Amino acid sequence: MPFSSPARTGSRIAATPIAFVQGIVQAYVQRRLDPAPALRHAQITPAQLADARQRVTAAQFEALSGFAMQQLDDEALGWFSRRLPWGSYGMLCRAAVTAPTLGVALKRWCRMHRLLTDDVLLQLEVSGGSAVLRIEERRALGGLREFCLVTLLRYVHGFACWAVDSRITLQRADFPFSAPPHAEVYPLLFPGPLHFGAAAAGYAFDVQYLALPLVRDEAATRAMLQRALPLTVLQYRRDRLLVARVRERLLAHPAEAATAQGLAASLHISVRTLHRQLKEEGASLQSLKDEARRAQAVSLLRHTKKPLKQVALAVGFRNEKSFARAFRHWTGLAPGQFRSGGS
Repeated sequence: MPFSSPARTGSRIAATPIAFVQGIVQAYVQRRLDPAPALRHAQITPAQLADARQRVTAAQFEALSGFAMQQLDDEALGWFSRRLPWGSYGMLCRAAVTAPTLGVALKRWCRMHRLLTDDVLLQLEVSGGSAVLRIEERRALGGLREFCLVTLLRYVHGFACWAVDSRITLQRADFPFSAPPHAEVYPLLFPGPLHFGAAAAGYAFDVQYLALPLVRDEAATRAMLQRALPLTVLQYRRDRLLVARVRERLLAHPAEAATAQGLAASLHISVRTLHRQLKEEGASLQSLKDEARRAQAVSLLRHTKKPLKQVALAVGFRNEKSFARAFRHWTGLAPGQFRSGGS
């Protein structure tokens, strides 16, 4: 992917581990080339490079990566047994972006990645309600293993989010190595439960995302490829499936989702983000809670003989009177009328 913008440090937060910078330097060492010009271009000093505690900004890393990829003519930055010439990942983007849905696009990406290298195999699988993207290592990746696996996962996730114009929340992310010294950075790259020491690198997300249509065209792809690296670092704000996911959570786990804090935690987002994104989608948490309560109440009234007081308690009301008032507001009928067939 072309990463061609100049270095811009400014007030940007420095969060990228220096270990990833050292990975790019190692690619230069493998080719017996001097990394100094690339480091100067990104305004990264020798002192920073030597200090494992250091971090650089996303803009610095973007500048360093772009410079190195072009100078080395290798978008894999030394990960694989053969170079990936400039434009290789752009080719994957162009092939995938014409797919009708995200599921088809990701299958194309995995299939075409095999044309680039045999050293790793990307696989997309569906298991129950989850889609799982997994990386099978077919060759020892050596000291660049972490850098390679993390970047490959972020490439695919960043492209997927951009292609459907939606944040794709991860159910989990797995890494086949011990937690590195800079493990605190991982939640920024992979929000959600993290598992180190796993059998393979990969992540899982709700299978419903696979059905989302792609909303980008060739012109948008060309523009994106001019500055693709932010897609591998920054998280999308909007989740096009958030309303559906909140509905499902409220129905399936009403106790866990009783509070905004509990619901947000189960979705791996902050309470503030939950409210903001629902508002952007034209919904509110209260309206979705009322919708879930109504659905649950209707089901209990139709399919059980529970007393109205028990129905009221089951759907979250303190007493039968407040439940009856809310139910009449939702349906125009009192609960007893509804149960007796007044609907």
